[in-house]
Amino acid sequence: MNEKFDPAPHDKHAESAKEAARKDRRAKKELDEGLKDTFPASDPVSVTQPTTAKKSDPATSE
Repeated sequence: MNEKFDPAPHDKHAESAKEAARKDRRAKKELDEGLKDTFPASDPVSVTQPTTAKKSDPATSE
């Protein structure tokens, strides 16, 4: 019984801290490049694309 109780054991499916930091740096770089490419502009830069709007059902809109 020499083991200490660990209330938060290591998650083998979680990404490593180095990998998470690398992804954060890459996302920041993409946003910065997008900002430089669109300058001067009035709209903020977005990495994601918005979804298309679906037509509403006329029967439910009444």
